[in-house]
Amino acid sequence: RLPPALWGCRGLQKLYISGTGLRELPEEIEGLRELQSLALDFNKLEEVPEALCRLPRLTRLYLGSNRLFGLPAEFAQLQTLRCLWIENNYLYHFPRALLQMPALQSLQMGDNRLRALPGSLPRMAGLRGLWLYGNRFEEFPQPLLRMSQLHILDLDRNKIIDFPDLAHLKGLRLFSYDHNPVKALPSVADTVTLVGDGAQELMEAREERLQNIREQDEQENGSEAMQGTLRND
Repeated sequence: RLPPALWGCRGLQKLYISGTGLRELPEEIEGLRELQSLALDFNKLEEVPEALCRLPRLTRLYLGSNRLFGLPAEFAQLQTLRCLWIENNYLYHFPRALLQMPALQSLQMGDNRLRALPGSLPRMAGLRGLWLYGNRFEEFPQPLLRMSQLHILDLDRNKIIDFPDLAHLKGLRLFSYDHNPVKALPSVADTVTLVGDGAQELMEAREERLQNIREQDEQENGSEAMQGTLRND
């Protein structure tokens, strides 16, 4: 149980209650109106109370390693939220409330029970990092192909055999696909760092190719500069 004196700390901005065996969160939590970071991971929470959804300045929320099966519809009221960690729970379906939170930037949903993603996922236009490792995907989630703003995508430890061409995802910088039964390496742009089986060889070959291109460009530029000098002389 949380000490009653906590609810008198009206100016509190950060609160960490991790690994305490907490089973429920009192309604008084909504009185902490200045709260920006809240860590409730490694507890025994089975639901997110509506009172938590009424924190007007919350930007970072950690709910990992609890016993959550979903999020309430009221969760969409947390429009200031930028980072949500809800890994290692019992999510079988992508929470619909998150689709109404376009400003969310970082979403950690690893080690859940997800098999598919909603077709309306691209409406989360602010999303930059998405972690989906350790779920139950057997096919690459098609909505991700329309999320060109993603910087980080982690699909480690799923059951995906084939990956589509991801070269058009111009914002992507890191793609992790390790521990999937892939038949061929994912096709990505040269600006993307790959993490997975066979990625090291691909990265080395890419770097060698890019180095050759750079050297060729330098030689051509040097030749043009020399010709210009001769003309001037």
